[in-house]
Amino acid sequence: MSVCIDVHTKPVWAEVHQEERFLDILQHMMQVALVKTFTFEAAHWLPTFPEGHKCRRMHGHSFRIEVEVSGPVDPAKGYLQDYGEIGQAWSPLMETLDHHLLNEIVGLENPTSEVLAGWVWDRLKPELPMLSAITVHETCTSTCVYRG
Repeated sequence: MSVCIDVHTKPVWAEVHQEERFLDILQHMMQVALVKTFTFEAAHWLPTFPEGHKCRRMHGHSFRIEVEVSGPVDPAKGYLQDYGEIGQAWSPLMETLDHHLLNEIVGLENPTSEVLAGWVWDRLKPELPMLSAITVHETCTSTCVYRG
């Protein structure tokens, strides 16, 4: 049996002799990224900024963190990962970060967006092996993306 699989508007023809082979091809072709968003409130100050810089003073943000996992869709399930599993992995971090002074958290003594993104990655990667990106929105217009 021949099948045509549309890959970004470029048809790819494949000879398929067994249903299992077709599912293997489909699984390999259907790569997705899931993003779950979390928000928390926290204060920080950035000790490496120059004296007199506004970020050197204590201030707060409504942080928004996007946790991205990516990989092939399981054709038997029809999804990559349950969003609830991402939420469960995030839960302990929420307790640590929300309404705290980030500078007082071990590993966040210099809590720039870059350092925060890496800190979150290091804690989530063991729980979420398909983790592919952490995005930190410090303000509405300032974002850091970390891909490990």
